[in-house]
Amino acid sequence: MIEMNQTINPARRRQTLRSLLEHKRTIATLASSTIILLIAPLLPASWAMISAYLISYLLVSYDVLWQSIQNIRHGELFDENFLMAVATIGALLLGDYPEAIAVMLFYQVGDLFEDVAVNQSKQSISALLAVKATTATVKTAMGTKTVAPEKVTPGQLLIIKPGERVPLDGELRTGTTSLDTSALTGESLPQDVQPGDAVLSGSINLTGMIEVLVTKPYQESTIARILDLVENANQKKTTTEKFIKRFAKIYTPVVVGLAVLLAIVPPLLQVGDWATWINRALVFLVISCPCALVISVPLSFFGGIGAASRHGILIKGSNFLEALTAVKTVAFDKTGTLTRGQFTVNGVEPATAAMSGTDLLKLAAAVEQQSTHPIARSIVTAYEGDLSQVAVSDLTEKAGHGVTATVDGQTVVVGNAKAMAAHQITVPDTETLGTTVNVAVNSQYVGRITVADQPKPDAAKAIQTLKQEGVTQTVLLTGDNRVIAGTIGQQLGLDRVEAELLPEQKVAVMADLTEQAHPQHQKVAFVGDGINDTPVLARADVGIAMGGLGSDAAIEAADIVIMDDQPSKLAQAITIAHHTKRIVWQNIIFALVIKIGFLALGALGIAGMWEAVFADVGVTLLAVLNALRLQRL
Repeated sequence: MIEMNQTINPARRRQTLRSLLEHKRTIATLASSTIILLIAPLLPASWAMISAYLISYLLVSYDVLWQSIQNIRHGELFDENFLMAVATIGALLLGDYPEAIAVMLFYQVGDLFEDVAVNQSKQSISALLAVKATTATVKTAMGTKTVAPEKVTPGQLLIIKPGERVPLDGELRTGTTSLDTSALTGESLPQDVQPGDAVLSGSINLTGMIEVLVTKPYQESTIARILDLVENANQKKTTTEKFIKRFAKIYTPVVVGLAVLLAIVPPLLQVGDWATWINRALVFLVISCPCALVISVPLSFFGGIGAASRHGILIKGSNFLEALTAVKTVAFDKTGTLTRGQFTVNGVEPATAAMSGTDLLKLAAAVEQQSTHPIARSIVTAYEGDLSQVAVSDLTEKAGHGVTATVDGQTVVVGNAKAMAAHQITVPDTETLGTTVNVAVNSQYVGRITVADQPKPDAAKAIQTLKQEGVTQTVLLTGDNRVIAGTIGQQLGLDRVEAELLPEQKVAVMADLTEQAHPQHQKVAFVGDGINDTPVLARADVGIAMGGLGSDAAIEAADIVIMDDQPSKLAQAITIAHHTKRIVWQNIIFALVIKIGFLALGALGIAGMWEAVFADVGVTLLAVLNALRLQRL
């Protein structure tokens, strides 16, 4: 679960100060206007005092007035700039100079802090993803040269020194090192790499100098894709954001109409004088500005996306962040998602007393040591003895069957049931929890080795945490056999297991799950590796790619990419989504309640211009500060 950080981060304080310094012109203007406002009442002549007030007003309101004029020219009549312009100009015409200037001053101060808040939210993502190397050192026949990463082409060799960022994706050719991939995965544990391993752009070379063969142009590199995803995440709006935008378009003309009626109807009915009701109407306009809703809602979702990014979870749009809050069913692929995707030996069973387990494993490892198949590699890794003294000859491998070789003068067959049948060797018919590798010597079955994929360390906890977050059904969709799938499902606490599925059958099951969920206004998520599960990722309401680090298919197919291959990050993403939606609705309810209350007080003459300032700028600032809490997740 995510803890809220209660300490004030010095780096965040410095970031806020830098954001304020970026608005030096605005701060200078506000200071000048305030000084003139304070001096104006001290001037002896009334014309001088009025002139000072007007200068102060124009200084502080110039950009609001100009923006209002520009919006009117483009047909956007009713916005906060228009409301502030009408209200403050009306106050000036009534002779309420200090009030008009003060309202605009507080509005501009509020706008300044809103800009700082938005910039700070964006900078929190920019800081996380400030991982683009600005230069690349290319090895050439004439030595080395430094160029922009965008100018490097696949096939060129890069020289990367300790402490430097990797500018492009590639393959390690010479040297060994540890890479800091925390900017990509959110995890601080360094990754050790050897020649032949993939090296991803955005990671930091920690120890030795290395040479990397570039495999992709910059535009297709991991970091370029990630930057593009995060920078464009706010383009996909949530239903809540769309509602607020539609609401503001209807709300603003309505309150302007009500303000006009408030200014005209009571005097016509001889209930008070014109000046009193016009002043109340102007107060009503100031209070009615929908800034808190229009600014804080998208800022909250942007903050949620930023918080997820810091944990190595890339969300392609705020609409997907909102969709996570409605997810009640989560379906998983097995291999590479809930399991490691790496085979290990979990059973060695000799068939005769003459053959020990160690001897059986030694025979199989000797035959399999030249194979590159993952199962073969797991058997060789499991045998800890020395194979260099074992004489192996006449080795033949048949794909999908197994390997045959002569070992110390004996014919040894290592493979599946098909390999045994091809040599007329009888194999006992038993069920095992994994893939069975049979071993025969001189046409006699001597035992078997069971190889299985193991669950990821945090998989069981991930399922448990999902249920704590409100997920009511977890489903395993796999092409593996029913025995293995059932065992994994039981180990991890999954509610339902669907095994031996072809890709199209997975899509059919996902269609059934969504049909069951949608009438209850619930959504279904699918978690897969993003490569062979692309059709299911597309069919789910929310497609989530596990282990998307460096995987083009994962980044393209999924709505959400969990970069570090940990299932527990899914529950973390849902937690962030719930926090975000909670803050969004806190701001909506708070803003509407305060607005409605103060609108009534303004209409009755109980609330004046100063109260109107709080109802507009104050509420907006409080909503923005509430939204900024998401940066501490």
